[in-house]
Amino acid sequence: MKIQIKNGRLIDPANGIDVQKDVFVAAGRIAAIGAAPAGFVANRVIDATGLVVCPGLIDLSARLREPGFEYKATLESEMAAAAAGGVTSLACPPDTDPPLDEPGLVEMLKHRARHPNFAHVYPVGALTLGLAGERLTEMAELHEAGCVAFGQAHVPVVDTQVLMRALQYAATFDFPVWLQARDPFLGKDGVAHDGEVATRLGLPGIPVSAETIALSTVLQLARDTGVRIHITRISSAAALEMIVAARASGIVVTCDVSINHLHLSDADIGYFDPHAHLVPPLRDRRDREALRRGLAEGAIDALCSDHTPVDDDAKQVPFGEAEPGATGLELLLPLTLKWAGEMQLSLNTALARVTCDAARVLGMPAGTLSAGAAADICLFDPRGSIRVTRESLKSQGKNTPFLGLELPGRVRCTLIEGHVAFENGR
Repeated sequence: MKIQIKNGRLIDPANGIDVQKDVFVAAGRIAAIGAAPAGFVANRVIDATGLVVCPGLIDLSARLREPGFEYKATLESEMAAAAAGGVTSLACPPDTDPPLDEPGLVEMLKHRARHPNFAHVYPVGALTLGLAGERLTEMAELHEAGCVAFGQAHVPVVDTQVLMRALQYAATFDFPVWLQARDPFLGKDGVAHDGEVATRLGLPGIPVSAETIALSTVLQLARDTGVRIHITRISSAAALEMIVAARASGIVVTCDVSINHLHLSDADIGYFDPHAHLVPPLRDRRDREALRRGLAEGAIDALCSDHTPVDDDAKQVPFGEAEPGATGLELLLPLTLKWAGEMQLSLNTALARVTCDAARVLGMPAGTLSAGAAADICLFDPRGSIRVTRESLKSQGKNTPFLGLELPGRVRCTLIEGHVAFENGR
């Protein structure tokens, strides 16, 4: 299929491009930008007048809920959500049931995800068997099966000797390790940020030190082992300061933040809204503002959705009993645009955090519209908007604290390897 995308505003942060140019697609690749290749005859022409044409979004954390949690979501429902959100590549954490600790499970997931309408799936393998923090997985075999990194999702490795050996093993093969900084004892039984809001609502708190103490351990072990470390979903100003200092000292460390922590604070718990029960917890406004600035300045490498679909039964309970998590695949672009508008950032800078910068963390040749690259493309209307409702969300998970809000940006078309995976001409 040969496709010409004409009259669009082409934004390619990887190449610093923001111009009006046509894009030509052939055999699933970007054939040319600007002028058509010799002999090019389009089978289809997409008129992108008034639209932004950019690389497909890359999400560093999207739970697809398979295998094991199909009652919360299915691969089909979440891939439909990804396409509708302009997401063409995603990394999925290993906390499935069973966890992604065996090559056969990874191969099965990769096989199930082979579909023209499905985003590229990059599994993050389990660092320890069963995520139990006791014995290391066969990382080399998991890597051969398709894992791009190794981590523990929300489950910390309590035994620091096991963690050190895992990082040493990963460093030997240059495997990236993705960890969330979370001390299991300081945060035990906590459900909200340890601050004024939690005190007023009578909710058990999780202090910032639960993040910083765990982060200090990880950074020191990263220094000792030389592993490439990625800190997932940071939530506090103090954690960001530690990461910036670690980089300055020579530690190879990257980090990301979720769309929820970029826009919300513990005040958004309101009157015990279970949709605001998240891991890590929403921190105070000072932390939120530090994260927003850090992402704008590049101290935080990428923005992710932390997509976690949860069934209604697990959310329609008291706050402390609700299962944590929020759906986000379809909201990644609108909330990126909302942040960019509020911070007065260029679209080039904002889109970089969910395209080429995320691709750099992922270690994949994606997030660009360079000639020869995979034709993973998102076309969106920057002047359009979406209203977040249960009915409008394609994800099986309807759990988001942004329900009822109107957000900027509307995806009109998503191409995955030159195949039109989603189209909305309205």
